[in-house]
Amino acid sequence: MTISRRAASLSRTFVATAMGACLVAGCGTLPGGSGGSGGTITVMTFAPEETKATNMPGMTGMAKAYERWVNAKGGINGHRLRVLTCNEKNTPSGAADCARKAVAEKAVAVVGSYSQHGRAFMAPLEAEGIPFIGGYGVSSEEFQSPLSYPVNGGQPVLIAGAGHQLSRACTQVALVRPDTLAGDTLPVLLNAGLRANKMADASDIRAAEDSADFKPQAGEAIAHTTGNGKEKDKDRDKDKGCVTAVLGERTETFFDAFRRTEPQRQKPQISSVLGSVSQSLVDRTGGRESPFEGAYLTSWYPVASDPLWEPMRKVVTDFAFGDDTVDPDDSGAQTTWIAYTVLGEIVKRFDEDESIDARKIKRSLNESQPVTTGGLTPDLSWRYQDMRAVAGFPRIVNGRVTFQVVQSGRLVAQPGEQPLDMTPTLVQAPRTA
Repeated sequence: MTISRRAASLSRTFVATAMGACLVAGCGTLPGGSGGSGGTITVMTFAPEETKATNMPGMTGMAKAYERWVNAKGGINGHRLRVLTCNEKNTPSGAADCARKAVAEKAVAVVGSYSQHGRAFMAPLEAEGIPFIGGYGVSSEEFQSPLSYPVNGGQPVLIAGAGHQLSRACTQVALVRPDTLAGDTLPVLLNAGLRANKMADASDIRAAEDSADFKPQAGEAIAHTTGNGKEKDKDRDKDKGCVTAVLGERTETFFDAFRRTEPQRQKPQISSVLGSVSQSLVDRTGGRESPFEGAYLTSWYPVASDPLWEPMRKVVTDFAFGDDTVDPDDSGAQTTWIAYTVLGEIVKRFDEDESIDARKIKRSLNESQPVTTGGLTPDLSWRYQDMRAVAGFPRIVNGRVTFQVVQSGRLVAQPGEQPLDMTPTLVQAPRTA
């Protein structure tokens, strides 16, 4: 018995000594613990998957590809990256659950995520001081919370930009949008873009977010932009009606109903925003023969064929490991790439052997010089002096949009249109949040 106790004691001593030596030498890591010279930093990316409405699996897929890539080259400035992913489920409870998981796992940031339920996920993050970097921009809280660091202008600048784009080509506009709290802001923002170019407000047509039948809305949009064939004004033939739909994944369903309802004598111009229409959607619906041929689109970023995206494309090719949800042409994957680029630039500003927590990330974001994203956005800075005076969206620091058109089955830059900062237009818009 005595020999057994001594053996156990010697064994424990040996193990403790070996573990201590291993920790000093830096061999091996514990989940959430240190690794490499600067330790492991944990972050989270969440997005809705397998829901009846909008799904963004490419965002979490892009986050995991970035994790593999950055760790394969030694981490970020000596810090190994641990990426957690979470299905937000497109519900308030799902968004809150993801945020609470980030808190429980001691994440230093939530990066490149999508949720329209800002109140649900921001409250847990704010309580623990966890910054939210580069969300997709569909909830007003992303542009209000002092813990949010957006990389684009979200839906506000896209929709205002769509108003600017359509005002150049249309005399009447109909907007088809979700009958949701987030959807309620869209008409105000679109009209701000239209009014900036002296054009009348758009007709506001609501639809259930997860509807499978948009025939009533399609008929209403036709009536508002063509007069339903009843207009007798001789100048009516010179008018150009435009229908824009912002329905996420249901945009395709709406335009299918629209095409079937459309009168043959007159074809209204169709339009949308990136996220509701993508290159993969155009490819899937016929390419050159797609019903989206000729459609106008607004985006935050350069067209997907721009060489500026080559670094991201290489990472997807080499580290997505056949995950077909990660589409380099998808605005969700693009936003996630930019958000992680910001994270990487911020982490590089710490010493290699410095431990990093949420408080330090937040302070660096608040105080550091502007962050570059390789030309995909303007240089980004969230210092107080960089905030814009946009009512309801004070955290917007990048109001730039680009204008695109579907031409021969490809999304290309719209001829004659340069990227435009929509901030002045939004400053003049009524408060929507």
